[in-house]
Amino acid sequence: MSKRVLTTESGAPVADNQNSATAGAGGPLLLQDQHLLEKLARFNRERIPERVVHARGSGAYGHFEVTDDVTGYTHAGFLDAVGKRTEVFARFSTVADSLGGADAVRDPRGFAVKFYTEEGNYDLVGNNTPVFFVKDPIKFPDFIHSQKRDPFTGKQEPDNVWDFWAHSPEATHQVTWLMGDRGIPASYRHMNGYGSHTYQWTNAEGEAFFVKYHFKTNQGIRCLSTEQSQETAGKDPDSHQTDLLQAIERGVHPSWTLYVQIMPAAEAADYRFNPFDLTKVWPHRDHPLRRVGRLVLDRNPDNVFAEVEQAAFSPNNFVPGIGPSPDRMLQGRLFAYADAHRYRLGVNHTLLAVNAPRAVPGGAHNYGRDGFMAANAQGRHAKNYEPNSYDGPVETGRPLSAPLAVNGHTGTHEAPQHTKDDDFFQAGELYRLMSEEEKSRLVANIAGGLSQVSRDDVIEENLAHFQAADPDYGRRVEEAVRVLRED
Repeated sequence: MSKRVLTTESGAPVADNQNSATAGAGGPLLLQDQHLLEKLARFNRERIPERVVHARGSGAYGHFEVTDDVTGYTHAGFLDAVGKRTEVFARFSTVADSLGGADAVRDPRGFAVKFYTEEGNYDLVGNNTPVFFVKDPIKFPDFIHSQKRDPFTGKQEPDNVWDFWAHSPEATHQVTWLMGDRGIPASYRHMNGYGSHTYQWTNAEGEAFFVKYHFKTNQGIRCLSTEQSQETAGKDPDSHQTDLLQAIERGVHPSWTLYVQIMPAAEAADYRFNPFDLTKVWPHRDHPLRRVGRLVLDRNPDNVFAEVEQAAFSPNNFVPGIGPSPDRMLQGRLFAYADAHRYRLGVNHTLLAVNAPRAVPGGAHNYGRDGFMAANAQGRHAKNYEPNSYDGPVETGRPLSAPLAVNGHTGTHEAPQHTKDDDFFQAGELYRLMSEEEKSRLVANIAGGLSQVSRDDVIEENLAHFQAADPDYGRRVEEAVRVLRED
């Protein structure tokens, strides 16, 4: 029986639902990709008023202090001197559940930091894991749909969760993270944060470097077992919120040390795997961690709705010296995050106190006017066009970051293959790093969900992924699933 043809909302057939259109095989995404923009824009509008993802969150104010000289790699003003401090607002969140969900669940955690720099706001949007489930944004709405409540049953369905992963071998690495011991942080204070994506730094001489961010918790890693999380979620669904709020109120200020991995831009093309693939980490032996500074949270918001729920983070909020890379997931999020906030909070959400740049008191200097909840008239005789003959703001002519080289033909391309690109190797490496006890808990967590899947072919596809990552990994999951299905 032949399947129906997938179409856009205008009815046109979709040629490729796995790869976004790029400028050449390894280049950035193209605005002309109607299917990608349509999927992301529609996905952003599926829920109102809470966020579609990262709905359940907590936040706090604090500062970032530079502890080490990184001016050889970036000319970003807030990083230009040891000892320099910048005000920040951080938001932590679960990903899949709704606003009323429990904190202590097995789920990745959002880790977003807004730096109120003298050159504008810089938003660093990441997770508590260094990798993610998919590598192309065109698959992101489908991934989230598979993890959210089923439209018929109204609850999360193992069939949907594992069916998507069965068709997405690149998710094996993140699944291993999620189902392992770090899958349920004990609190927001006791987890690491990662930029996850690859970003670009540019120094004063115009040299470009690709970087990955690592926020290492100074409180130490603490996590919950499945049994502990069930007990905690039952006793206090707001456990993470309670912990963060009370710690700051009693003067115990959580902190993280920021490190970066740095890769000269010229190395990227010949690196042994695609350095812009969000499902992979850069081994520290190749690119060791370099310390940058310290993030400290020391003030709770006065109003959770006004400041935490209305906080809007967008990875396209860069400052001079920092920019994007060809990371496809990052490229998609450059559009999707800002578009989600324009829909959810309105086009003037950047005028809200928590989102307003400190660098330009009174609001951003641009020609944006009107719209819902407008408060941006900017004076009786202010012009709303550019160029003009009056005293309106003008362009600088100085790009924020170095340009990305592109070549090839436009179209939907699979990501360029490097010599050792593989969906399973790093998942196997992670498994082999675990102790025997950690492996046993990982296997039990996976089998607990996979054994509930109704289709044998979906189970077999997932088992093949774990087998490809490591034969022992696959064998143990297979045996655990068999035992649970026979009970």
